[in-house]
Amino acid sequence: MKHRLNTWALVLAGGSGSRLHGLTRNSHGIVVPKQFCSLQGGPSLLQEALQRAAAIAPMQRVCTVVADQHRQWWGEMLSYLPEENIISQPRNRGTGYGVLLSLVRIAERDPDAVVVMLPADHYLSDEDVMIQSLREAALYASADRNSIYVLGIQPDEADTELGYILPAQRSGQKPSAVLRFIEKPTSVRARSLLEQGALWNAFIMAGAASTLLRLFDSRYDSTVAAMRAAHRADISRLYDGLRDLDFSRDVLQGNESMLQVLSVPKCGWTDLGTPKRIGMTLERILEAEITTPHRPYVAPHLNLAHEYDRLQRGVEYSEKFGRIDLRA
Repeated sequence: MKHRLNTWALVLAGGSGSRLHGLTRNSHGIVVPKQFCSLQGGPSLLQEALQRAAAIAPMQRVCTVVADQHRQWWGEMLSYLPEENIISQPRNRGTGYGVLLSLVRIAERDPDAVVVMLPADHYLSDEDVMIQSLREAALYASADRNSIYVLGIQPDEADTELGYILPAQRSGQKPSAVLRFIEKPTSVRARSLLEQGALWNAFIMAGAASTLLRLFDSRYDSTVAAMRAAHRADISRLYDGLRDLDFSRDVLQGNESMLQVLSVPKCGWTDLGTPKRIGMTLERILEAEITTPHRPYVAPHLNLAHEYDRLQRGVEYSEKFGRIDLRA
């Protein structure tokens, strides 16, 4: 089928990374949101995600959603992006409104846009596998503008800290309808899900901007209208009246009929949401003797590997800022 491929990439980077606050304080005691930290001393996680995004969309169509209060970290880091591609929220009201504001902004500029959404807190040992899957998702979404294509990672183990997507059928590399989402199951349930062909939910998806906006049902009509009408100065007043909205829990769940899941081959994927997951990732990198290629970056960033090591060794850092549970 011939179709117009008009891919945009949206990197989600507006969160505060609260579960990592014990690990992401700099030498002044200031918490640095995880997306502005590096894993091992190189580019920040946000810069890594933007490089991933630039592999599937031209730079003029690579956007990121951030928070105004984090400007001290992203201001210089994002200076190479077109100004209109930096979608800054006056405050964080959850992933739901970050996604909604971004989709409204992109749709205003390009009503035919196909948007690939990806978070800024992932690690991958094989970027090529993920980039190929992102491109496939964009192609499917461009050809079928009534569906949203969610990426599911083929699991390495029955992990109880991750979310799962249960497909309607095991279809290999072909898309499958989504039966349901399962968040952080017990170990018994996780093993059962793997036997049923469940995939890890990476919170990565592609769809026409207009279709993604349809996920926000009539409950959000007034908010969508206000976002479309609001000038930059008015957004802060609008956000004052919003309650937190989680995109995965409050928006995606219940809309499974609009979704298709694509299975991503094993690529060493993990999210970096907790100290425990960062520790596990660093151990696997060491065991596999993976060397991270050097890439240019704007300025040194807080090194999560270094901070994790300091906490493991029990240095004065934990006495100054309070102990954290590295098993969390």
